[in-house]
Order: sequence, then structure tokens, then C-alpha cells
Amino acid sequence: MNFQSTEMQQQIAQMIRDFGKAHLQPHNILEWDESQTFPVEVFKKMGELGLMGVLVPEQYNGAGQSYLEYVTAISEVAKICGAIGLSMAAHNSLCTGHILQFGNDAQKQKYLPKLATAEFIGAWGLTEPNTGSDAMNMKCVAKKDGNDWVINGTKCWITHGKSGDVAVVIARTGEVRDSHGMSAFIVEKGTPGFSAGKKENKLGMRASETAEMIFDNCRIPAENLLGKEGDGFIQAMKVLDGGRISIAALALGIAKGAYEAAKKYATERYQFDQPIASFQGISFKLADMATQIEAAELLTLQAADMKNRGVKMTKEAAIAKYYASEVAVSVANEAVQIFGGYGYTKDFPVEKFYRDAKLCTIGEGTSEIQKIVIAREALK
Repeated sequence: MNFQSTEMQQQIAQMIRDFGKAHLQPHNILEWDESQTFPVEVFKKMGELGLMGVLVPEQYNGAGQSYLEYVTAISEVAKICGAIGLSMAAHNSLCTGHILQFGNDAQKQKYLPKLATAEFIGAWGLTEPNTGSDAMNMKCVAKKDGNDWVINGTKCWITHGKSGDVAVVIARTGEVRDSHGMSAFIVEKGTPGFSAGKKENKLGMRASETAEMIFDNCRIPAENLLGKEGDGFIQAMKVLDGGRISIAALALGIAKGAYEAAKKYATERYQFDQPIASFQGISFKLADMATQIEAAELLTLQAADMKNRGVKMTKEAAIAKYYASEVAVSVANEAVQIFGGYGYTKDFPVEKFYRDAKLCTIGEGTSEIQKIVIAREALK
């Protein structure tokens, strides 16, 4: 397989670097991180560039790109700021991706053009307070009432749970632990009975909003059902296959950002009359970081290529997500070590990469869940 960057990928990377210099670096990122500000206006600008509908066909105002371009876009944004990359990934692959993959023509016409341009910010609700990895035990319930569905329950850890304009929500419509007992619904902000709850105060990814979504007799029309009744959990698992490529790309970008900062510092920082990069203890760290990043990138591109070709890639996406996220944590940790005391301060970027990286091993399926998926697929 040839994963050499195409001209389009190079153009996307350069566009994002230019955008970062104009709208993200350097002080905005620090200010948003400190205050946990979700910069909606930045995502509106990203929508103008096609970054909020990378995979959406042009007929719905999207960029119409493939998963390889998508990996490039996510990783380049994450090299600048993991939190902005996370929100971009969640919007593209979860909410927008779910409607793109499973919506009917009317739903696609209604929502995709607004999501692809960031007129709407998207959210996606699967996780609940007592059902994280154990999603089939969910308590959020949707019941049919005439021509409507009525939803009751709570979703938590939802990216854009407060600021999102539209959410795709998975709710139980059948028996507990029945894989066909859940359905997916589109719920718009402002719908009576739909409100935001607690906004989480997080270790990292602080500029990416994470909040509860609360449903109290929230009534939505029958046409807001996505696909068939009972297909919600199956849909969600397929959406997460693509979402894991997003998180792998996010982790890859964070690792690259931390590595590049550490390499630059190691060539500029002098101790004992020579740059610290000349010491084996530092150079070997950089060698390990570079090797891990190369491997993570190849695994991520392999999964993206398989997704493009419509080949089943559940195992490959899980492998890429698992490995790349653990690499992000390892590389960011070593980057802080190379910076020494300076790495522990907010004056340099690696402490933020360090905090942001950890989420990649948790979100969209923990590393432990990825191992379960990999083992199950490998043992078939």
C-alpha cells in the first residue's frame, strides 16, 4: 500500500497550518484551556473551510473527501490543539457521520448541509452515568406515543452536550441487553424537555465542551427516528468503527505535536556546552518517539484505507485507536521529560499535549475495550 501524501492531503495540511496561525495560536489556545471556553466561532470558520463536513458529499455542502484526507485534517488540527481536534472529530464522525451513514434522504437534506458548514454543531449521545462500556444496559428510554416518540433519561460525557444544535441520541426502545432493543433519534436544541446538565471540569481537552444531556418527557416526531426501530445499537457500533479512526488520527496529531516540540527544544537547549539532543539519553527518547509515531500513522492509514474501500475494518480500527492513543500518552510523557522543569509549566506546549493525550485512551472505547474487540475479531 502506498500511503504517500497526495497533493490534496498536502493542501489540507497547509490550509490547517495557516488557519492555526491566524485563529488558534498561541494565546487563544491557552486562554480557552484555562477558562474551559468552547470557541464556537472558530468552528464556524472551520465550517467555511470544509473541515466540519470533510466526509460529507458535495451535494450536501460537504468537502466530499475520503478517510485519508480526514485523517490528515484531524491530525493536523490536533498537532496545534487536541481539544479543537477532538470537537472537530466528534462533530464529523459521530453526529454528522451517523446521519450520513443511516439517515434517509429527507434527514440528510435537512441536517447535513447545516452540519457540514457548522451552521449546526453536532452532538452524539450513547454513554450514560451508569452505562459507559456497558451500553446495552442503558436506562434512557424512548416510548412510542401516537406519531411521536417520548424520551426520558440522561446522557453524560457528551461532546457539545450543551452547545450542540442537533444531537443523535441512542435510547432504549425494547428490552435491556437486547442488541435490537435500542433506537437512534435526531433531537434538535430547543425541543421541549431537552436540556443540558452539568458541564464537566476536565484534566485536558478543556476547550472541547463535555456536558450532560437531560431528557424529561422530550417529545419528537416519528420522522426523527434514524433507520429502523431497534437498529440503534447496531448503528452505533458501526459509527464507532469510523470514530476510532478519528481518535487514532487525533492521538497521532497530539503525538506529532509533542514530538516536534521536544525535538526542537532538544536542539536548542544547551547543557554542558552542547545541545541536549547530542546526549544519548535524549536522542534515544526521540528515536523511540519517532518509531512509535511512524507505526501509529501506518496503522491509522491502513484502517482509513480499508474504510474507504468498504472493507470490514473493525479489528484494524480498534488496533489503530488502541496503539495510537497509547503512543500519544507515551510520547507526550517523554516530551515533558525532555523539557524537564520547563515541561511542567504552561509556558511551553508539552504540558497541554500531556493532559490532552490521556483522553484518547478513554473516549470512544477505552484501551481495555479495544483489546476486547481486537481479541474477539482475532479469535473468530
